[in-house]
Amino acid sequence: MKSATCTRRWLLLDSTVGLLMTLAGLVSPFAGAVAAELDLSTLEKIEVQPAEVRFSSPRGHAILLVTGHLADGQVMDLTREAKLVSTNEAVVVSHSSAIWPAGNGSAEVSVLIADQQVIVPVSVEQFDQPSPISFRTETVAALTRQGCNSGGCHGSPSGKGGFLLSLEAYDNAMDEQSLTRGAQGRRTNRIEPDQSLLLLKPTMTVEHGGGLKLNKNDYSYEVLRQWIAEGISVDSVEGKRCVELELLPASGRVLKHPHLKQQIVALAHFEDGTVRDVTRLTKFSSSDEEVATISADGLLRGQSRGQVAVMARYLDQLVSCQLTLVRDVEGFQWPDPPANNYVDEAVYEKLRQLQYPPSELCTDSDFIRRVYLDVIGVLPTLAELDAFLGSEEANRRQVLIDQLLERPEFARFWALKWGDLLRLQEKSVNSTGVPKFYQWLVDAFEQNMPFDQFARELLTAQGSTYDHPAANYYRAAANMSEATETTAQLFLGSRIQCAKCHNHPFENWTQDNYYGLNAFFNRVARKPGKRFEEEVVFVSREGEVQQPRTGQTMKPWLPGQGVVEEVQSHDRRSAFVDWLTAPQNPFFARVAVNRIWSEVTGQGIVEPVDDFRQSNPPANEVLLEKLAADFVAHGYDQKHILRTILNSRTYQLSSEANELNSNDKRLFSHAKMRMLSAEQLLDAVCQVTQLAETFPGLPAGTRATAIPSPDFAHTFLDTFGRPARTTACACERSDDSTLAQAIQLFNGSMIHQKLADKQNRFHKSLSAEKTPEVILGELYRAALSRPPTAAEAEIAMKHIAAKETPGEGLEDLCWVLFNSDEFLTQH
Repeated sequence: MKSATCTRRWLLLDSTVGLLMTLAGLVSPFAGAVAAELDLSTLEKIEVQPAEVRFSSPRGHAILLVTGHLADGQVMDLTREAKLVSTNEAVVVSHSSAIWPAGNGSAEVSVLIADQQVIVPVSVEQFDQPSPISFRTETVAALTRQGCNSGGCHGSPSGKGGFLLSLEAYDNAMDEQSLTRGAQGRRTNRIEPDQSLLLLKPTMTVEHGGGLKLNKNDYSYEVLRQWIAEGISVDSVEGKRCVELELLPASGRVLKHPHLKQQIVALAHFEDGTVRDVTRLTKFSSSDEEVATISADGLLRGQSRGQVAVMARYLDQLVSCQLTLVRDVEGFQWPDPPANNYVDEAVYEKLRQLQYPPSELCTDSDFIRRVYLDVIGVLPTLAELDAFLGSEEANRRQVLIDQLLERPEFARFWALKWGDLLRLQEKSVNSTGVPKFYQWLVDAFEQNMPFDQFARELLTAQGSTYDHPAANYYRAAANMSEATETTAQLFLGSRIQCAKCHNHPFENWTQDNYYGLNAFFNRVARKPGKRFEEEVVFVSREGEVQQPRTGQTMKPWLPGQGVVEEVQSHDRRSAFVDWLTAPQNPFFARVAVNRIWSEVTGQGIVEPVDDFRQSNPPANEVLLEKLAADFVAHGYDQKHILRTILNSRTYQLSSEANELNSNDKRLFSHAKMRMLSAEQLLDAVCQVTQLAETFPGLPAGTRATAIPSPDFAHTFLDTFGRPARTTACACERSDDSTLAQAIQLFNGSMIHQKLADKQNRFHKSLSAEKTPEVILGELYRAALSRPPTAAEAEIAMKHIAAKETPGEGLEDLCWVLFNSDEFLTQH
């Protein structure tokens, strides 16, 4: 007679087999029928992944990923077309693209298509042992896959409808409480599982505010139903942690039309050494659905040429797989432009692959205006313009770049950029700290301080914020959690704020990681100094970080390296900076060169520049890697990287798109037009009119691009997007066009006063008896770095002649220039 325990085990096994048979019946048999429609005449071989399969549970399941290699070097996904044949159906059965265990033993599965065959060894163990649903690796994964614990549903801070789950299943204890004991157990019905609210609501059998989230034929439904039927048990933690989520195929695959589909397979590696196919419990998403969509079961379908990242989440693992989709473009022929350096080589490789011909080189007039604005923030003077355009030297652009990088304006313009990021303003560092911190930044750029030293001086700073200005890095932070977040955003390119309260929903930053990183900085403290409003930054000899959810004391933790068991000094920041600035660090150099690239091209290789994550891949990985490697090899020399980028043909391309690259927004086939910054625009107006702006509290003649902080009030600057510097995000500086900006340009007092001022450029020129025609040419060259076209000159001269005085006509024409896109933009 069987024992009660044995009976329960066999009932469980019967239920498992029943589930498998149900699932097998739900998979449509498309092998063979679809294959007949494919042109496989050039198929040279097939590759199958994984190369072997080991099952250790009667509920195992594995998709065999089949890749066809064609004679022209292209690949195509044949996963759903290949035929699978088991040599022993008592051990393993196949259906469509998947195999399941049927009994203990060993067997082989033949993967067949056209005249190609690959043998996959399969072994099955513990088939006769009970295999209950795992709460930790299946139940919560099913809820995540269906979106039940997303931020817009029950994973929101207050839950929905009284039902609260942890966001993306980051807290198993919380989920266990909510699912097994919450609402007095009304959410699950062990006697009649199908009547459980956990199933009735998401299937819309009863009213559900979140809409349809689950179908009865979904694998997630079967998992949840069986977990309820088995008694809503919660398994132990031991051996259940997923340590790696592997995606097949690996990143980098190129798919060419018409073969623009690809099955994605997710394999979970657990700490007990087992590997399981978890594709059916993985949540997939596409980084760009205009390029490719992906179905719930992991089938990617291309929509257009481009690059896309497939994101896959299983439990707390979030990984990506990057693919490139190529389609022949009618009329495309690579023009084979010369490459000035490795920047062009990397950009050309990607453009040629995706069939975007680059634009022509910009004119010398466009180049000088562009490079002046990008490097020193101001327009060239007429004398500088004439000297450059009159040069017959073949390397005149290279010479100009070298000259600009050594101009004093360079240091102040780039100090302005970092002042935005470091929250350089009086509320953060006080009125005495602003000029001291600003001057420290200016000195750093004047001396071309290596960027690793720049980071080290900021991150390890201590002492008086007056005597040691870099210590204002910590004064500007409200607390050390904010300092940690700023450090991650500026130097790791990661926005980790989300992980303070829960695991990051879009990146592999867990709450433990957040507080582990914070452990490097939590001993930094501040105290009042002896002088007025002075603060002294110091490091306490002790102090630990407590994880607020678990109460655990967190050891210092580093991305990609893990927990740091021993830190030699009580000041842990030095250990962090040693890791950060090491040549092999995977973040530091990439983030730095990406920011520099963005400043002079208007768009990062990774965009936004401070949002490096797997779901936001680089537009050109090779380009980013080459820039980063060059940066490290040259001692983190920012001017070297700038010089390399500025001398590239890519930087010097025209902003005028051609017929075949007009819809390219990411690959740098043409220069990007963008609004001038508030400071650039004000300085440009002042330079064209030759009337300097005054800023109370600053020396006469100070340019807007040399203002230390936004505390020097100016309506025009604030209207055109000057940031208040309350965050470390580059996004705080707005480049959006607004009605207030239009009013400033059309009828603003600053513009009006400069146009009417009798001491401005054109009024003084009239007094010097220059002709309106000559003055018109000077205005065009001062504003646009080019003379007017014949048509523009004709229209302008007619307008001037129609006015009572030439001065009135020139005022109108200068106003028109100030309101033109050509003046308002970098192009």
